[in-house]
Amino acid sequence: MSIQLTDSLKKLLKETAQQLKGADKRKFIAQTVVALGHGGQSLAERELGWNRVTISKGIKELTTNITCVDNYRSRGRYKAEVKLPNLLEDIKKIVDSQSQIDPSCKSQRLYTPLSAAEVRQQLIDKFGYNDEELPTSETIRVKLNDLGYCLKPIAKIKNQKNIRN
Repeated sequence: MSIQLTDSLKKLLKETAQQLKGADKRKFIAQTVVALGHGGQSLAERELGWNRVTISKGIKELTTNITCVDNYRSRGRYKAEVKLPNLLEDIKKIVDSQSQIDPSCKSQRLYTPLSAAEVRQQLIDKFGYNDEELPTSETIRVKLNDLGYCLKPIAKIKNQKNIRN
């Protein structure tokens, strides 16, 4: 026996699944698919838009009573500093010699006339990094901003002349 999905039932199931996260969502989806009976997986995929992999993972969790742990934090790339531990120190060595503090003393940022591409090229020339192993210029720009550098030359403060009428 299989259950017929009316529009109101579809809406209720979709909204309920959207409110749940992780293992609770998979458990709900698996229980729904099991209640739908034979062909429930394909029906749920087609009518409710649920992912077939998520459905099967939920059914495995339901039948074995073992919950899979989602490890979202370990996804993505490692930071450039992990792969190249001396990168930030080498960037500081290059930029510190050519940077200056804001003369109006309104901020603690250091201004430098170097661009991120120039810093990247100097890392290759002075410190022997390979072009392939270094991050892109955009990543180096972000690292420079994180280190407190502003990538533009500072304009000199001009004294205003006293004009007497």
